[in-house]
Amino acid sequence: MHKLNALIAGSTGYIGVQLIKLLVKHKNVEIRYLCGNTSVGKNILFYDKSLGSRKLPKITKFDKKYLKDVDIIFTALPNGEAQKISKYLLDKNTLIDLAADFRLNKSSEYQKWYKLKHKATNNIKKSIYALPEFTKEKVKKFKIISCPGCYPTSILLPLIPLVRNKAINTKNIIIDSKSGYSGAGRGVHKKYKNQNLYESLSTYGISFHRHNSEIFQELKKNTNSKINFTFTPHLTPMFRGILSTIYLDLKPNFNIRKISNILKKYHKKNHFIKILDDNTMISTNKVINTNNCFISICKTNNKKKIIVLSSIDNLIKGGAGQAVQNMNIKFGFNKFEGLR
Repeated sequence: MHKLNALIAGSTGYIGVQLIKLLVKHKNVEIRYLCGNTSVGKNILFYDKSLGSRKLPKITKFDKKYLKDVDIIFTALPNGEAQKISKYLLDKNTLIDLAADFRLNKSSEYQKWYKLKHKATNNIKKSIYALPEFTKEKVKKFKIISCPGCYPTSILLPLIPLVRNKAINTKNIIIDSKSGYSGAGRGVHKKYKNQNLYESLSTYGISFHRHNSEIFQELKKNTNSKINFTFTPHLTPMFRGILSTIYLDLKPNFNIRKISNILKKYHKKNHFIKILDDNTMISTNKVINTNNCFISICKTNNKKKIIVLSSIDNLIKGGAGQAVQNMNIKFGFNKFEGLR
């Protein structure tokens, strides 16, 4: 089978490096270009020595002329940069963005939440918000594939099937999420240098975290009911992983067994989603370095309420792994290729 030539822009960040680690194992992909701004001329080994046995190109500054040599472009860049690159795409190119540039369906919403004017509004309609367990084969019709944020991935995988089945009260959803500090990017060490990053737990972005917009947009797509949720993210002293704890009010005639059955039925063929036995306590440990999401439904002392636990690796299922998963679907590759 013909190999896809790939370009990775933003190759030296945590997600960029993770993406390289997955793609060097992928039998259908050849990495042609690694691009960066402050890292031009360096070898990727400077950022991760575990790639030492691989022959990889040196880091260069992105140039639109590279697009004629590649089939697929992965962008793990600061917000706003993938929009610029999208303007140069050739007919042969597919863009998979791991940042937020095409996650929101309206440019006005993007400007509201990201405080940036969208630079490629005409390309929004050419893009799809692609959480693969829900979008599946639809990505084949789109030139620009936008991968969800890490927090929304952990939250939407259990919530969307429940919302679709009208099983929960959508007006009172409480989401408490905790992430490893890699989710904040390499700059996290400077940003939190005076806050004891490696030994403390911190809340941030209460009520205005950018992922609120994404969560609302995707839940609203799946119900006519009013959506009202509270989302509180936390930064933890671990490097990677996310654990989301979601508090839900059940609709009449629903109980923990029915909720469990809804999720098991929906995700039956979604091989990366593991619905555990009810009341299983979960940790990030079991999902680290995998593309899996573990979900557990737990009872409370109130029969009308349940707690849903959802755990992923933010750099893989919440980032690079999801990008590879979408690529595999788009080009008809084995679903596990690069993700084993």
